[in-house]
Amino acid sequence: MAKKPLRFGIIGLGLMGREFGSAAARWCHFLNLDFEPVITGICDTNVALHDWFTDNFDTIKIKTTHYHELLASSDVDVIYCAVPHHLHAQMYIDILNAGKHLLGEKPFGIDLAANEQILAAIAQHPDLVVACSSEFPFFPAAQRIIAAINEGRFGTIIEASCGLLHSSDLDPTKKINWKRMIEFNGEYGCLGDLGMHALHVPLRSGWMPTRVMASLQNIVRERPNDKGEIVPCETWDNATLICEVDNEHGQFPLTIQTYRIAPSETNTWYLRVLGTKFSIEYSSKYPKTLRFMEYKPGGEQAWQTVDLGYKSAYSTITGGIFEFGFSDGLLQMWAAFCDELANGRAGMQQPFYCATPAETHQQHRILTAALASHQQKTMISL
Repeated sequence: MAKKPLRFGIIGLGLMGREFGSAAARWCHFLNLDFEPVITGICDTNVALHDWFTDNFDTIKIKTTHYHELLASSDVDVIYCAVPHHLHAQMYIDILNAGKHLLGEKPFGIDLAANEQILAAIAQHPDLVVACSSEFPFFPAAQRIIAAINEGRFGTIIEASCGLLHSSDLDPTKKINWKRMIEFNGEYGCLGDLGMHALHVPLRSGWMPTRVMASLQNIVRERPNDKGEIVPCETWDNATLICEVDNEHGQFPLTIQTYRIAPSETNTWYLRVLGTKFSIEYSSKYPKTLRFMEYKPGGEQAWQTVDLGYKSAYSTITGGIFEFGFSDGLLQMWAAFCDELANGRAGMQQPFYCATPAETHQQHRILTAALASHQQKTMISL
Protein backbone atom coordinates (compact mmCIF):
# COMPACT_ATOMS: atom_id res chain seq x y z
CA MET A 1 0.00 0.00 0.00
CA ALA A 2 1.42 3.37 -1.04
CA LYS A 3 1.77 5.75 1.89
CA LYS A 4 1.38 9.51 1.83
CA PRO A 5 4.77 11.03 2.79
CA LEU A 6 4.70 13.70 5.50
CA ARG A 7 7.93 15.67 5.16
CA PHE A 8 9.32 16.56 8.58
CA GLY A 9 12.00 18.93 9.76
CA ILE A 10 13.38 18.58 13.28
CA ILE A 11 14.59 21.57 15.30
CA GLY A 12 16.54 20.33 18.31
CA LEU A 13 18.42 17.07 17.77
CA GLY A 14 18.90 16.02 21.39
CA LEU A 15 17.17 13.26 23.34
CA MET A 16 13.62 13.73 22.04
CA GLY A 17 14.73 14.65 18.52
CA ARG A 18 16.48 11.29 18.26
CA GLU A 19 13.42 9.56 19.73
CA PHE A 20 11.33 10.96 16.89
CA GLY A 21 13.96 9.81 14.42
CA SER A 22 13.74 6.32 15.88
CA ALA A 23 9.94 6.40 15.69
CA ALA A 24 10.07 7.38 12.02
CA ALA A 25 12.53 4.57 11.33
CA ARG A 26 10.12 2.09 12.98
CA TRP A 27 7.11 3.08 10.88
CA CYS A 28 7.00 -0.37 9.30
CA HIS A 29 5.92 -1.52 12.77
CA PHE A 30 2.40 -0.27 11.97
CA LEU A 31 -0.29 -2.10 10.06
CA ASN A 32 -2.76 -0.45 7.69
CA LEU A 33 -1.56 3.17 7.82
CA ASP A 34 -1.72 5.17 4.59
CA PHE A 35 0.79 7.84 5.70
CA GLU A 36 4.35 7.97 7.00
CA PRO A 37 6.78 10.61 8.30
CA VAL A 38 9.85 11.28 6.20
CA ILE A 39 12.66 13.26 7.81
CA THR A 40 13.85 15.73 5.19
CA GLY A 41 15.43 18.46 7.33
CA ILE A 42 17.38 18.80 10.59
CA CYS A 43 18.57 21.77 12.62
CA ASP A 44 20.71 22.17 15.73
CA THR A 45 23.38 24.68 16.70
CA ASN A 46 25.52 21.72 17.83
CA VAL A 47 26.75 20.27 14.53
CA ALA A 48 28.02 17.14 16.30
CA LEU A 49 24.38 16.09 16.69
CA HIS A 50 23.82 16.13 12.92
CA ASP A 51 25.83 12.97 12.28
CA TRP A 52 23.43 10.51 13.95
CA PHE A 53 20.66 11.68 11.63
CA THR A 54 22.68 11.78 8.43
CA ASP A 55 24.15 8.36 9.26
CA ASN A 56 20.70 6.84 9.68
CA PHE A 57 18.44 8.72 7.25
CA ASP A 58 19.20 9.11 3.54
CA THR A 59 16.07 11.26 3.06
CA ILE A 60 17.57 14.42 4.61
CA LYS A 61 17.70 17.28 2.10
CA ILE A 62 18.80 20.10 4.41
CA LYS A 63 20.91 20.23 7.56
CA THR A 64 21.62 23.56 9.19
CA THR A 65 22.48 25.38 12.39
CA HIS A 66 19.97 28.18 11.57
CA TYR A 67 16.32 27.22 11.98
CA HIS A 68 15.11 29.94 9.59
CA GLU A 69 16.90 28.09 6.78
CA LEU A 70 14.92 24.98 7.67
CA LEU A 71 11.66 26.94 7.72
CA ALA A 72 12.43 28.39 4.29
CA SER A 73 12.95 24.95 2.75
CA SER A 74 10.37 23.73 0.25
CA ASP A 75 11.37 20.18 1.23
CA VAL A 76 9.77 20.53 4.69
CA ASP A 77 6.04 20.70 5.46
CA VAL A 78 5.93 19.85 9.19
CA ILE A 79 8.20 20.73 12.12
CA TYR A 80 8.93 18.88 15.32
CA CYS A 81 10.48 21.44 17.68
CA ALA A 82 12.24 20.17 20.82
CA VAL A 83 14.09 23.12 22.36
CA PRO A 84 14.34 24.68 25.85
CA HIS A 85 11.28 26.52 27.07
CA HIS A 86 12.60 30.06 26.68
CA LEU A 87 12.77 29.50 22.90
CA HIS A 88 9.22 28.21 22.45
CA ALA A 89 7.38 31.46 21.78
CA GLN A 90 9.74 32.85 19.14
CA MET A 91 10.38 29.55 17.37
CA TYR A 92 6.82 28.24 17.43
CA ILE A 93 5.48 31.54 16.08
CA ASP A 94 8.15 31.61 13.37
CA ILE A 95 7.25 28.03 12.41
CA LEU A 96 3.57 28.93 12.08
CA ASN A 97 4.29 32.11 10.13
CA ALA A 98 6.38 30.00 7.74
CA GLY A 99 3.26 27.93 7.03
CA LYS A 100 4.54 24.73 8.66
CA HIS A 101 2.49 22.35 10.77
CA LEU A 102 3.89 21.90 14.28
CA LEU A 103 4.32 19.35 17.01
CA GLY A 104 5.92 21.25 19.89
CA GLU A 105 7.20 20.23 23.27
CA LYS A 106 5.57 21.08 26.57
CA PRO A 107 4.86 23.42 28.22
CA PHE A 108 4.27 25.33 24.95
CA GLY A 109 5.83 28.58 26.19
CA ILE A 110 8.00 29.45 29.18
CA ASP A 111 5.03 31.09 30.95
CA LEU A 112 1.39 32.00 30.47
CA ALA A 113 2.16 35.18 28.50
CA ALA A 114 4.38 33.26 26.07
CA ASN A 115 1.73 30.56 25.69
CA GLU A 116 -0.91 33.14 24.85
CA GLN A 117 1.39 34.65 22.22
CA ILE A 118 1.71 31.21 20.62
CA LEU A 119 -2.05 30.63 20.72
CA ALA A 120 -2.66 34.02 19.10
CA ALA A 121 -0.35 32.98 16.24
CA ILE A 122 -2.16 29.63 15.92
CA ALA A 123 -5.47 31.50 15.59
CA GLN A 124 -4.02 33.36 12.61
CA HIS A 125 -3.24 30.04 10.87
CA PRO A 126 -6.36 27.87 11.23
CA ASP A 127 -5.25 25.68 8.32
CA LEU A 128 -2.24 24.35 10.25
CA VAL A 129 -2.26 21.30 12.52
CA VAL A 130 -0.64 22.12 15.87
CA ALA A 131 -0.22 19.81 18.86
CA CYS A 132 1.84 19.27 22.00
CA SER A 133 3.90 16.17 22.76
CA SER A 134 2.45 13.88 25.45
CA GLU A 135 2.87 10.14 24.99
CA PHE A 136 1.72 8.45 28.21
CA PRO A 137 -2.04 8.54 27.45
CA PHE A 138 -1.29 6.25 24.50
CA PHE A 139 -0.26 3.39 26.80
CA PRO A 140 -2.85 0.57 26.62
CA ALA A 141 -3.77 0.91 30.31
CA ALA A 142 -4.23 4.66 29.96
CA GLN A 143 -6.50 4.08 26.98
CA ARG A 144 -8.59 1.69 29.09
CA ILE A 145 -8.95 4.31 31.83
CA ILE A 146 -9.82 7.01 29.28
CA ALA A 147 -12.52 4.72 27.83
CA ALA A 148 -13.96 4.17 31.32
CA ILE A 149 -14.07 7.94 31.89
CA ASN A 150 -15.76 8.53 28.55
CA GLU A 151 -18.30 5.81 29.31
CA GLY A 152 -19.15 7.40 32.67
CA ARG A 153 -18.57 4.14 34.57
CA PHE A 154 -17.47 5.65 37.89
CA GLY A 155 -20.78 6.84 39.30
CA THR A 156 -19.79 9.74 41.55
CA ILE A 157 -16.06 10.36 41.32
CA ILE A 158 -14.55 10.38 44.82
CA GLU A 159 -11.04 11.46 43.84
CA ALA A 160 -8.50 11.29 41.01
CA SER A 161 -4.74 11.60 40.82
CA CYS A 162 -2.10 11.62 38.12
CA GLY A 163 1.62 12.28 38.10
CA LEU A 164 5.06 11.80 36.60
CA LEU A 165 7.93 10.91 38.91
CA HIS A 166 11.70 10.96 38.27
CA SER A 167 14.62 10.19 40.56
CA SER A 168 17.70 11.29 38.60
CA ASP A 169 18.03 14.64 40.39
CA LEU A 170 18.38 12.92 43.76
CA ASP A 171 22.14 12.78 43.07
CA PRO A 172 23.54 16.14 44.31
CA THR A 173 26.71 15.66 42.21
CA LYS A 174 24.73 15.62 38.95
CA LYS A 175 25.76 18.62 36.85
CA ILE A 176 23.27 21.42 36.57
CA ASN A 177 21.37 21.60 33.28
CA TRP A 178 19.03 24.14 31.73
CA LYS A 179 16.00 22.66 33.49
CA ARG A 180 17.37 24.01 36.80
CA MET A 181 17.89 27.53 35.45
CA ILE A 182 15.00 30.02 35.51
CA GLU A 183 16.17 31.91 32.41
CA PHE A 184 15.82 28.75 30.31
CA ASN A 185 13.17 26.67 32.10
CA GLY A 186 11.05 29.39 33.67
CA GLU A 187 9.72 29.74 37.19
CA TYR A 188 7.53 26.63 36.81
CA GLY A 189 10.53 24.33 37.25
CA CYS A 190 9.42 20.68 37.27
CA LEU A 191 5.82 21.76 36.62
CA GLY A 192 6.71 23.21 33.22
CA ASP A 193 8.62 20.18 32.04
CA LEU A 194 6.36 17.46 33.48
CA GLY A 195 2.99 19.13 34.01
CA MET A 196 1.42 18.32 30.64
CA HIS A 197 2.14 14.63 31.16
CA ALA A 198 0.16 14.69 34.41
CA LEU A 199 -2.61 16.98 33.16
CA HIS A 200 -3.28 15.62 29.66
CA VAL A 201 -5.86 12.98 30.65
CA PRO A 202 -7.59 15.08 33.35
CA LEU A 203 -7.96 18.03 30.98
CA ARG A 204 -9.15 15.82 28.10
CA SER A 205 -11.71 14.39 30.54
CA GLY A 206 -13.07 17.88 31.23
CA TRP A 207 -11.58 18.07 34.72
CA MET A 208 -10.38 21.66 34.61
CA PRO A 209 -9.87 22.68 38.25
CA THR A 210 -11.79 25.54 39.79
CA ARG A 211 -9.25 25.99 42.61
CA VAL A 212 -5.58 25.03 43.09
CA MET A 213 -3.41 24.61 46.18
CA ALA A 214 0.31 23.94 45.61
CA SER A 215 3.28 22.69 47.61
CA LEU A 216 6.59 23.29 45.80
CA GLN A 217 10.03 22.06 46.88
CA ASN A 218 13.55 23.13 45.91
CA ILE A 219 15.44 20.26 47.53
CA VAL A 220 18.92 20.34 45.98
CA ARG A 221 19.72 24.05 45.96
CA GLU A 222 23.24 23.89 44.49
CA ARG A 223 24.96 21.78 41.85
CA PRO A 224 28.28 21.74 39.99
CA ASN A 225 28.39 23.30 36.54
CA ASP A 226 30.53 22.13 33.60
CA LYS A 227 33.58 23.81 35.16
CA GLY A 228 33.07 22.12 38.51
CA GLU A 229 31.93 25.34 40.15
CA ILE A 230 29.04 25.12 42.63
CA VAL A 231 26.15 27.25 41.37
CA PRO A 232 22.56 27.83 42.53
CA CYS A 233 19.70 25.57 41.40
CA GLU A 234 16.85 28.03 41.11
CA THR A 235 13.86 26.02 39.93
CA TRP A 236 11.46 23.71 41.73
CA ASP A 237 12.42 20.03 42.04
CA ASN A 238 9.03 18.69 43.15
CA ALA A 239 5.45 19.90 43.02
CA THR A 240 2.21 18.59 44.47
CA LEU A 241 -1.04 20.26 43.43
CA ILE A 242 -4.33 19.68 45.22
CA CYS A 243 -7.04 20.78 42.81
CA GLU A 244 -10.82 20.99 43.18
CA VAL A 245 -12.88 19.92 40.18
CA ASP A 246 -16.61 20.55 39.74
CA ASN A 247 -18.72 18.12 37.73
CA GLU A 248 -22.35 17.07 37.41
CA HIS A 249 -22.19 15.07 40.65
CA GLY A 250 -20.59 17.81 42.76
CA GLN A 251 -16.92 18.27 43.53
CA PHE A 252 -13.89 16.00 43.85
CA PRO A 253 -10.16 16.47 44.58
CA LEU A 254 -7.65 16.01 41.79
CA THR A 255 -4.04 15.53 42.91
CA ILE A 256 -1.22 16.25 40.46
CA GLN A 257 2.42 15.32 41.20
CA THR A 258 5.47 16.27 39.16
CA TYR A 259 8.67 15.12 40.88
CA ARG A 260 12.27 15.22 39.76
CA ILE A 261 13.39 13.86 43.13
CA ALA A 262 11.26 10.78 43.81
CA PRO A 263 13.64 8.13 45.21
CA SER A 264 13.74 4.94 43.10
CA GLU A 265 11.28 6.22 40.47
CA THR A 266 12.41 6.15 36.84
CA ASN A 267 9.97 7.98 34.58
CA THR A 268 6.97 6.61 36.47
CA TRP A 269 3.61 7.85 35.16
CA TYR A 270 0.46 6.95 37.07
CA LEU A 271 -3.28 7.60 36.93
CA ARG A 272 -5.89 6.68 39.55
CA VAL A 273 -9.64 7.34 39.63
CA LEU A 274 -11.90 6.25 42.50
CA GLY A 275 -15.68 6.23 42.15
CA THR A 276 -18.77 4.99 43.94
CA LYS A 277 -19.44 2.39 41.21
CA PHE A 278 -16.06 1.80 39.61
CA SER A 279 -12.42 2.51 40.43
CA ILE A 280 -9.27 1.98 38.37
CA GLU A 281 -5.54 2.64 38.61
CA TYR A 282 -2.32 2.17 36.63
CA SER A 283 1.37 2.91 37.08
CA SER A 284 4.05 2.49 34.42
CA LYS A 285 6.24 1.04 37.20
CA TYR A 286 4.24 -2.15 36.56
CA PRO A 287 3.78 -1.81 32.79
CA LYS A 288 1.39 -4.71 32.24
CA THR A 289 -0.73 -4.39 35.37
CA LEU A 290 -4.11 -2.65 35.45
CA ARG A 291 -6.12 -2.70 38.71
CA PHE A 292 -9.84 -2.04 38.88
CA MET A 293 -12.83 -2.54 41.18
CA GLU A 294 -16.49 -2.78 40.23
CA TYR A 295 -18.88 -2.19 43.11
CA LYS A 296 -22.60 -2.81 43.56
CA PRO A 297 -24.46 -1.65 46.70
CA GLY A 298 -24.05 -4.23 49.45
CA GLY A 299 -21.52 -6.16 47.38
CA GLU A 300 -17.94 -7.08 48.13
CA GLN A 301 -15.27 -4.42 47.68
CA ALA A 302 -12.42 -6.25 45.96
CA TRP A 303 -9.75 -5.02 43.59
CA GLN A 304 -9.08 -7.12 40.49
CA THR A 305 -5.84 -7.22 38.54
CA VAL A 306 -5.41 -7.88 34.85
CA ASP A 307 -2.19 -8.17 32.85
CA LEU A 308 -2.49 -6.13 29.66
CA GLY A 309 -0.75 -7.12 26.47
CA TYR A 310 0.13 -5.03 23.46
CA LYS A 311 -3.29 -3.67 22.50
CA SER A 312 -2.56 -0.23 21.08
CA ALA A 313 -4.60 2.57 19.55
CA TYR A 314 -2.97 1.92 16.16
CA SER A 315 -2.47 -1.70 15.13
CA THR A 316 1.10 -2.98 14.92
CA ILE A 317 2.94 -6.18 14.10
CA THR A 318 3.59 -6.85 17.80
CA GLY A 319 1.71 -9.79 19.25
CA GLY A 320 -0.84 -9.11 21.95
CA ILE A 321 1.06 -11.22 24.50
CA PHE A 322 4.04 -8.83 24.57
CA GLU A 323 4.70 -5.75 26.71
CA PHE A 324 4.19 -2.12 25.77
CA GLY A 325 6.87 0.48 26.68
CA PHE A 326 7.93 4.12 26.45
CA SER A 327 9.15 3.99 22.85
CA ASP A 328 5.87 2.31 21.87
CA GLY A 329 3.93 5.15 23.51
CA LEU A 330 5.93 7.68 21.51
CA LEU A 331 5.33 5.72 18.32
CA GLN A 332 1.58 5.70 18.95
CA MET A 333 1.58 9.45 19.73
CA TRP A 334 3.38 10.15 16.48
CA ALA A 335 0.87 8.01 14.61
CA ALA A 336 -1.96 10.09 16.08
CA PHE A 337 -0.30 13.35 15.05
CA CYS A 338 0.46 12.10 11.54
CA ASP A 339 -3.05 10.67 11.24
CA GLU A 340 -4.52 14.09 11.99
CA LEU A 341 -2.13 15.66 9.48
CA ALA A 342 -3.05 13.20 6.76
CA ASN A 343 -6.76 12.71 7.37
CA GLY A 344 -8.01 15.49 9.67
CA ARG A 345 -9.27 14.87 13.19
CA ALA A 346 -12.66 13.67 11.95
CA GLY A 347 -10.99 11.10 9.69
CA MET A 348 -8.57 9.60 12.21
CA GLN A 349 -8.49 5.82 12.58
CA GLN A 350 -9.09 6.10 16.33
CA PRO A 351 -10.52 8.96 18.42
CA PHE A 352 -7.70 9.90 20.82
CA TYR A 353 -5.68 12.83 19.46
CA CYS A 354 -2.57 14.58 20.76
CA ALA A 355 -2.62 17.30 23.41
CA THR A 356 -4.09 20.47 21.91
CA PRO A 357 -2.97 24.11 22.13
CA ALA A 358 -6.14 24.85 24.13
CA GLU A 359 -5.13 22.18 26.65
CA THR A 360 -1.66 23.71 26.94
CA HIS A 361 -3.37 27.00 27.83
CA GLN A 362 -5.42 25.28 30.54
CA GLN A 363 -2.16 23.76 31.78
CA HIS A 364 -0.51 27.21 31.96
CA ARG A 365 -3.43 28.64 33.91
CA ILE A 366 -3.10 25.82 36.44
CA LEU A 367 0.69 26.15 36.71
CA THR A 368 0.49 29.93 37.09
CA ALA A 369 -2.07 29.46 39.85
CA ALA A 370 0.24 26.92 41.50
CA LEU A 371 3.07 29.47 41.69
CA ALA A 372 0.71 32.03 43.20
CA SER A 373 -0.68 29.48 45.65
CA HIS A 374 2.77 28.54 46.92
CA GLN A 375 3.83 32.15 47.24
CA GLN A 376 0.65 33.25 49.00
CA LYS A 377 0.21 30.04 51.03
CA THR A 378 -3.43 29.80 49.99
CA MET A 379 -5.77 28.13 47.50
CA ILE A 380 -6.13 30.07 44.23
CA SER A 381 -9.38 30.24 42.27
CA LEU A 382 -9.33 29.77 38.51
